[in-house]
Amino acid sequence: MQIAMNTVVTITYELRDSDGNILEASKDPVSYLHGGYDNIFPRVEEELHGKSVGDSIELTLEPADAFGDYDEELVQIEPASAFPTQELKVGMQFEGEDESGDVVLYTITNIEDGKVIVDGNHPWAGERVLFKASVTAVRAAGNEEVEHGHVHGAGGHHH
Repeated sequence: MQIAMNTVVTITYELRDSDGNILEASKDPVSYLHGGYDNIFPRVEEELHGKSVGDSIELTLEPADAFGDYDEELVQIEPASAFPTQELKVGMQFEGEDESGDVVLYTITNIEDGKVIVDGNHPWAGERVLFKASVTAVRAAGNEEVEHGHVHGAGGHHH
């Protein structure tokens, strides 16, 4: 079966930075609903369209096609007293809102003199990345999966 609209695609993948370092790799195969449901990078989905089990892809994603451009406005300095815990550490993450009310995950990048620097950018924002994937399974999606816009069961979402 070929990958097409409303198929459940299972892949193994590897994501590398521009220096060839592995940023992330699937330990187990992952599944997504194919067909513009925003469950995977759109350029990756385009590249996988029409492929079958055993096929592989490799493509370079510019920041706009992956984790976005780095946005300086998502870096903020806050007083340590603004945080719900006194034991702040670099790398801790907190949810916040941007100007439009969207939830943003902020990561503490520095703590100094009672001030905390938080960054709402994805850690790989602004990075060009290499995405490699191998197709391990393809099946027709169930009606409920199409209605919900995501995969159910093993490798997908559970209700």
